[in-house]
Amino acid sequence: MNFKAIIDNARQRGLTSLDEASSKAILADFGVPVAKETVALTSDEAVAAAEKFGFPVVVKGLGAGLAHKSEANLVHTGLGDDKGVLAAAKAIQNAAGDALEGFLVQPQVKGRREFVAGLFFDRQFGPVVMFGLGGVLTEALKDVAFRLAPITRAAVDSMIDELSAGALLGPFRGEAAVDRETIFNTLDGLCRLAEEAPEVSEVDINPLIAGPDGSLTAVDALVVLGKKPEGDIFRKPVSPRRVGAIFHPRSIAFVGATARFGKWGHMVSTAAIGGGFAGDIYLVNPKGGTILGRPAYKSVSELPEGVDLAVVTIPAAGVMELIGELAKKQIRSMVLITSGFGEVGAEGKALERQLAQEAQKHGILILGPNTMGITNPHIDLFCMGSHIRTKPGSTALVAQSGNMGAQLMAFAMRQGIGIRAFCGSGNEAMISIEDYMDCFEVDDLTRTVVLYLESVKDGRRFFESAKRVGAKKPVVVLKGGRTEAGRQAAMSHTGAMASDIEVFNAACRQAGIVQVNQPMDMLDLSAAFSALPLPKGNRVAIMTLGGGWGVVTADLCNENGLDVVPLSDEVFAKIDKLLPPFWSRGNPIDLVGENDPNIPREAARILMEWDGCDAVLNLGIMGRRHAMARMIDNAVASDPNTDEAGLRQIHKILCGIEEQYALHLVELMETYNKPILGVPLVTDDSDKTLMAFEGKKHEAIFYKTPERAVRSLAKMYEYRRFLDAQ
Repeated sequence: MNFKAIIDNARQRGLTSLDEASSKAILADFGVPVAKETVALTSDEAVAAAEKFGFPVVVKGLGAGLAHKSEANLVHTGLGDDKGVLAAAKAIQNAAGDALEGFLVQPQVKGRREFVAGLFFDRQFGPVVMFGLGGVLTEALKDVAFRLAPITRAAVDSMIDELSAGALLGPFRGEAAVDRETIFNTLDGLCRLAEEAPEVSEVDINPLIAGPDGSLTAVDALVVLGKKPEGDIFRKPVSPRRVGAIFHPRSIAFVGATARFGKWGHMVSTAAIGGGFAGDIYLVNPKGGTILGRPAYKSVSELPEGVDLAVVTIPAAGVMELIGELAKKQIRSMVLITSGFGEVGAEGKALERQLAQEAQKHGILILGPNTMGITNPHIDLFCMGSHIRTKPGSTALVAQSGNMGAQLMAFAMRQGIGIRAFCGSGNEAMISIEDYMDCFEVDDLTRTVVLYLESVKDGRRFFESAKRVGAKKPVVVLKGGRTEAGRQAAMSHTGAMASDIEVFNAACRQAGIVQVNQPMDMLDLSAAFSALPLPKGNRVAIMTLGGGWGVVTADLCNENGLDVVPLSDEVFAKIDKLLPPFWSRGNPIDLVGENDPNIPREAARILMEWDGCDAVLNLGIMGRRHAMARMIDNAVASDPNTDEAGLRQIHKILCGIEEQYALHLVELMETYNKPILGVPLVTDDSDKTLMAFEGKKHEAIFYKTPERAVRSLAKMYEYRRFLDAQ
């Protein structure tokens, strides 16, 4: 009987789950290695089956209604003779009662390592497979990994790498390594089952026992039938051209503009005017008159033809009526700053849906509502509540929290990180995160996509878009709502349920998304991806002006999956000629406080040309100019006879030396195509993360702490591994 016949039979009987024998029969059809077994209807048949298999055997109670058999005393193992089988059958019959449909007899499968595999359906992401540590401790330890179906061999390898008990899959106490091909075949079979048998909603294989030879056998399994979890009604994608047009208006109408300082109609319009937007700007206010020294139109209907974008700040109650006016003026794009929609509850959600339907009917695309605004520094478009002007760059930033987005933009401005475009996506009534990703995928100026997320509208589309975009350019994600407290905050903040974090994380790993846990890491990584070549591997060389710094950084590298490799004999000899005899004589290389500016330059060159390392970390070489400036200030304050002019000239020379050192690092990166990440000795508020040089593809990068430098490098290597696995 094939799997379809088994399922049809079960449904005709009104069953919602299959008995163990039927479950295994289905799994066997999809390549899962199940245990040999015989169904016995009586205790005598069970004895006959046991004798045919040979002892020892396992006898189990069989019945569609018999779940958790071990806890119910329905599984008897290690039975060595006929008497044991008869006794087990009697005990099972007493425990199961009328639910017993027969007995399942299996040879005793030998093996000390137990694993679990499974399939379930997520409301957002669809079919998901699972693999991990099995047996009775599965639920207690939860050492499992997830991936969205379908899977690849690379995905299975990464699942295994995630397991804390991954060592059990290698050679173990004289037993062979577990056959990874069988793991893949099992999970791939579950993926095919999900596709070919839509009636199946869940599969649990536990335990999946590894034998001494590394072979795997499913000795227990459960297949559940039923409806899949109902997902949202997903919207059709918005074309990248339509989304991109919002960021490239030639003219803007500010509907709700006002001269009252601190009002949204004042903040966004003055941000655009003061930011130098070169296109036409029109102000709309029902009172008319003059606002910000410009004539104000009383209504949209009075506007001239050809306006590209409406930025709306009027109260929510008036937005619906505005749609018809915009349509008559053929204004097809709206940035809706106004709040009071889906984020305020059921009534607001209903109004938001009605607004989106009305806008769609008239061919109008809404960004928002409840958005902080948008920017495109490449055309001097700064249209948001916070007056932040970043320099043009290659990082596209989308945030589902306007305040988080504003903070990230402010940090980018202070640190000299260029922005391709920014928007607070707001409630995403018409444009979702997936639409933004599709837009930035085809945008030639975007090199890195950075997202702050609290929820996704269409999990499967998010996964597919991220995987496609990630193959071309890094996608960096900070997920809000990772904990129960965070999920509750996300619900109250955005009115959207956060996806199950374990499935979300699995989707991110599988799609090559670079996940971070802190807001600072988002822009640290955007700086790294925009300024540096990707490392080809995880081998790191460290050069430092202080031994302790080197030790701490080496520990950080080890903790983040980076390998601080021993120096080759050739590199050792070159460094030995460069430094005094008392240098550290290993990696990390302590430059022992030498003041000759040529030493760190030459050391960096030696390490970059060495084939044995993939990246260089340099600590404490930059930033001495700040230390000297403070020394000069104190010397002048302490001694009126100090030659201040002479000392200031020395400081100026040191500033030039440091600038030339940074340029030297950029030139080394362009020659050897390896990243160099730095940490200054001392910093001040004027320091920026990036130092750009005209005509150079790469930029020098200096983080304020070794932790930030190492984390960024480790994430770059993680992304490199994803690309290499494609």
